[in-house]
Amino acid sequence: MAERSTAAVDVADNGGDEPLTAQAEEATADGASESPAPEAKGSPDGEDSGSEDEQGDEVRPTEQPVEAEQSQQPAQAEEAEKAVTSKDAAPDDETAQAPKAEKKAKPADSTVATPELHSGHKLARRYRLEECITRLDGFSSWRAVDEKLRRAVGVHVLPANHPRARSVLAAARSAALLGDARFVMVLDAVEDHDLVYVVHEWLPDATELTALLAMGPLEPHEAYKLVDQLSQALAAAHREGLAHLKLTPGAVLRTSTGQYRIRGLAVNAALRGISVERPQRTDTEAIGALLYAALTQRWPYETNAYGLSGLPKGVGLLPPDQVRAGVHRGLSELAMRALVNDGATASRQEPPCTTPEELAKAVGEMPRIRPPEPTFAAPPEYRRTTYQQGTYGRPAGPPSAGLTHPVPIPPAPLESRAGKALKWIVAALLITALGLGSWQIAEKLLERDDDPGSSTQTPPKENDEKPKAPAEPLAIKDADEFMLNGDGIKEQQVPNTVDGDPGTSWVTPEYHNYPNFGNLPERKQGSGIIVDLGSVQEVSGIDIDMYRAGHEIQVFAAGESASNPTSLSEFGKSLTPRQTVGANVKATFDEHIRTRYVLVHVSKLPLEFGNKYRGGITEINVLGR
Repeated sequence: MAERSTAAVDVADNGGDEPLTAQAEEATADGASESPAPEAKGSPDGEDSGSEDEQGDEVRPTEQPVEAEQSQQPAQAEEAEKAVTSKDAAPDDETAQAPKAEKKAKPADSTVATPELHSGHKLARRYRLEECITRLDGFSSWRAVDEKLRRAVGVHVLPANHPRARSVLAAARSAALLGDARFVMVLDAVEDHDLVYVVHEWLPDATELTALLAMGPLEPHEAYKLVDQLSQALAAAHREGLAHLKLTPGAVLRTSTGQYRIRGLAVNAALRGISVERPQRTDTEAIGALLYAALTQRWPYETNAYGLSGLPKGVGLLPPDQVRAGVHRGLSELAMRALVNDGATASRQEPPCTTPEELAKAVGEMPRIRPPEPTFAAPPEYRRTTYQQGTYGRPAGPPSAGLTHPVPIPPAPLESRAGKALKWIVAALLITALGLGSWQIAEKLLERDDDPGSSTQTPPKENDEKPKAPAEPLAIKDADEFMLNGDGIKEQQVPNTVDGDPGTSWVTPEYHNYPNFGNLPERKQGSGIIVDLGSVQEVSGIDIDMYRAGHEIQVFAAGESASNPTSLSEFGKSLTPRQTVGANVKATFDEHIRTRYVLVHVSKLPLEFGNKYRGGITEINVLGR
């Protein structure tokens, strides 16, 4: 029913990552790893760059080894686990020992096989796996369906004996406790026998920042929103002791309402075993890189990454306003302060922002950037036709392509002496006729006034009908979703169609490839809303607001004796023909229909974008007298 979405959690973003520092010479806590792995070069995934973090915060995936599991691991896995756990106790030489620990952990990762899962496999008899998004380092990521709540979710799965299984569970549970709507929420983190899996939100209507940047640089107001929302969100996360460490364009989503949401908080780094000495500096630099890319559509380092071209080699880190013309000066300086550049800007020296809190404060001190004024299309040029009133006597323009000969111009009016005399005669006759007519009318009125039996009011005729009262919306007692075999779509949203609020709607899920509800067998008869008027009423019309234009609908009425009808056969009276309608549907009926139940039946949904279809109903009004 749903295809792979750009809002899926992409934890396989290990190709094309480049260092977030232009001069990253020190080893990081996620290690140099083996040379062919591009993850070792990383980007916002934990570079140890810049000055020492003032807060000294550390966010590392910790592991709590279990004796039963250790007994089954090879010698390399035991050494890797000791190296990871020793990082929390290392006092001074932690940076020097971290690369060795990571190197020893890598062979242990390669010995853990990815669980043999397949589409249709169920976890906890609830989460049905649909599509594999990632297979990497012994774990896999899936698009799945929560059959209990009937919604799409994302799932990370790894073996319970994976060296990073404990740290992934700990990171997922910590992220779930944060409860901040600016992050893609972790819904569940479970260890079930030989598997560990993390369940998170799936946002099918969101767009990755990677796709937005592929279309061009963001305009200043949108870039301002991006850095403002990201810095505030990560500042709140760091106050709770959580870091992202893997903030890339693929980890930032823009929803249909214009809000930015961050996915993979703590979990993406834990899945890769990433930890750094200064997590706040790492996340701040990552935000600066995203702002730089949003302003210039270039990655702020020499190597291409995330579908963006890097800077020219050998020139260093150029300010954004020197890379692209028209870049907002304040945002350009802010990006340079966030990146590892010692705060150097094109015009002045500002202290670097080393934490998301400092970056959020710097954004707040900037003058607010207003959204651009809406642009309206110019009206089409008015073209005067030859036969239009007022063109006679004017110089004719160039003949149109469709004319083969010039249009004749009528002769000028007759201006001779005889013509003038004829005008005066016609005028005199008209004045005489008007005078005679006025005299006769006045005489008739005087005669009527003299007649005592006359009256100005005429008695009503027996056959005259009283004026009909205008149709008004009838009171609606209840509304239900039209569904077959008890299989509903969005039952909890049905009251939105009769609440009188145009801001709420009953909206269907997203269906793919086919407008008739994805051509699913259980949706062959479509869907819709059944309105209960409470008792049999005289229905004379309908007024329906649709979620968007392009639905194929038909309105039915049940018989007077019907009781809780649920199938199309019980709605025997068709009030409107089946037709494709706009955003509003209004109809009046020649005869009054007596019924209690009215069905707004939806057989096809409008196209949303691509090959995806979605529709719904905003408000239903049944009219009567």
